[in-house]
Formats: sequence, structure tokens, C-alpha cells
Amino acid sequence: MHMRMRSPARAAALATVLTLGLALPAGALAAPASAASLSVSTPATARGSGPDAEALRAALAGLPDADATAALVRVGGTGDGWRGSAGVHDLASGRAAEPDARFRAGSTTKAVTAAVVLQLAAEGEVDLGRPARRYLPDLVPRTYEHVTVRQLLNHTSGIPAADGTGTTFEEWYAHRFDLHSLREMVADATARKPEFAPGTEQHYLNINYTVLGLLIERITGHSYEQETARRVFAPLGMRNTCFPGTDPDIRGPHNHGYQAVAGADGTTEYRDVTVWGTTDSWAAGAMISTTADLERFLIALFRGRVVPQPQLTEMFTLPAGVPGATMSAGLQRYVTPDGTELWLKSGGRWGYNSVIAATRDLSRTLVYSVNSTDAKGQGMNPVGARIAQAAFIR
Repeated sequence: MHMRMRSPARAAALATVLTLGLALPAGALAAPASAASLSVSTPATARGSGPDAEALRAALAGLPDADATAALVRVGGTGDGWRGSAGVHDLASGRAAEPDARFRAGSTTKAVTAAVVLQLAAEGEVDLGRPARRYLPDLVPRTYEHVTVRQLLNHTSGIPAADGTGTTFEEWYAHRFDLHSLREMVADATARKPEFAPGTEQHYLNINYTVLGLLIERITGHSYEQETARRVFAPLGMRNTCFPGTDPDIRGPHNHGYQAVAGADGTTEYRDVTVWGTTDSWAAGAMISTTADLERFLIALFRGRVVPQPQLTEMFTLPAGVPGATMSAGLQRYVTPDGTELWLKSGGRWGYNSVIAATRDLSRTLVYSVNSTDAKGQGMNPVGARIAQAAFIR
């Protein structure tokens, strides 16, 4: 399913990673006040019911802490916007976090992939109700001949996950520079029996979007990276958004990501996981971006400037007849305790958690990147949860 070959660039990256981890007790994350200070900007926009600036400042207070080393936040919508950053660029220097840093956007990539597929549907190149096998007969076997493109988009395909490179952080870390074959990943997954009949349940898995990425390439005759750049990034001016391919580095200004690893002696090691290959996630989660670029995408998407109607409706429609479904084509529906309906997409790569979220009418928008010390952990990062709660206070 994956190839343990290393390109020259990866071999060089292995040799030049100098800071693999800092063995620090948890309390050692307290950085100098000057380095960890909060940077805030509140642009003068149309006056109205803007975000609660005090609550947002409080959400970022105290970084770095045991949950996150940095955070970048943009809140917009009706009234004034709010921009903030906190924490450190890296633990070794304690330098203040880069407010316009690039980061691994994780599964927010899926919203971009879904948008490209829906554009192709609008152009008549793809029929969402047709089986994916009609477009990829050499890749999707007869076992999955009834799985439609729409079911891949909303995670109701029943295709199980492919084998990963491990079940623990240490196993994943040991294979962080492995090169993965996309076709082998799909072959591995589709060689297994279905988890459920297509369209009857919902199980969020990257494999659905790996198939969709390959479908985009088959339909257009161009690489997935070329199509996303041509159809989404370039038209929206997302100049700091890209796919790294086989390069394990984040090119350009960025803040380091860390994973907290418990030591046998009771200390916590904050291991630098910034340099990490992403060929396993590709169209499901390999994108590198900034909060400004993702905010631009989020607003344009919801306004219908990326995906035309009626295809945009797919992104705000849950699959019918599927108990407990919360995911649409590329997005997820969430209702806050006060009844506000949000449409969002979250993402997680080692060292980085991200979210794009908004009300359907764009009266409130949120984009954040949190340098989480347990980005793959169960539940929402506490810093991210505080940010989200503060952003949608009414």
C-alpha cells in the first residue's frame, strides 16, 4: 500500500532535521511574555454586531501551553472583523508566532476537492448519481460497482479504509517520510468487503477523497494539483496555498508543530513534527495554506463564486435516509447549543489543527490554525474549542 522509498529530497530532509524533540516537563512551555504575547488586529469594516473581541483574546491567552504552542485566528461576518495570533514560532527560540504563517490545513482540503468535483458536475463532465466505476473502471472493482460519485462526496460509499503505516504516534513517526502509492491505497481498500451497503450509513474516511482526486485526474487529463490551482487557488488569489507533493517541508513562513509524547520518567517530550510527508493524504488532506487564503475560499464558496447552483446545494445537504449523518459534500453541519447552524470543515495533521466554519448567510465566519500538541487526539483541541465558542458568541 505504501512504498518505503525515499527521494533525494526526503533523504536530505532526514539528515537535516536537527530538532526532533525537546524533552521538557509540561511546565516548561511557558515562554517569555514578549514572545508569547497576543497579536491582535481589528480592521474597520461595516459597523454592526461584530465578534466578541474580549472573549477571543481570552481564548488565546496563555499560549504556549500543554495543548498548543501557537494559534492563528480570523473571525469575520457582519460588522468588524477580528484577527489574532498567539504563542511561539518554535519552542527552541521562543520567538513570537508568525501571524501570517503557512500551515498544514489537513482535511479542510476536502472542501476544495469537493468544489472541483462539483464544478465538473456543473460542466456536465461528471454525473453525481452515476457509479464511480463508470469513470474509473480499472480502479473501482465490481464489488463497489453501485457506489456513486455523490456517495464518495458525502462518505456513504461503504468503502473501508486502506491500511495505514501504524496505530501509534511512534509508528507513524518512524514512517513519516514514506512515499505512498495512491492506486495501491485504493486497491488495498477496495479489496476488502464493504463496511455497509452504499447510501445506508455514513463513515468519514480519507479513501473516499483519494478516489475523487483520481477521478478529477481521469476526467480532466490533468493532475489534481493543476486542477485545484487552475479552478480554485488562482481565481481566488490564494497565493499562499499549495500542495507539497513529495516535499515533506512547509515552504515559506510557518510556525513549528509539535506532538506531546509522555516519557517513562514522567516528563513530556514535545517532539517537532513540522517536517512530515503527506503523500498518504493527498486530495483528502495534504493542502498547505494560510488563514487569509482559507477565509477567502470560505467566503467565495458560500457566496456561490466557486461552485454554481444547483451544485452548491450539495454542500449544504445531508444524505437522506442515513441515520445520524452530519456530513455533506465536503462540509459538515453543526448546531451550536444556542441553535445556530454552522457549516464547517476541520482538519488535522500532526502538529496542526485547522477549521473553516460559517453560518450559511456568512453573518459569522471563522478560520483558525492551532498548533496542537495532540492533533490526532480524540475530541476537539481545548484551544480550538475556546476559539470556536468565542467566535460564535451572540
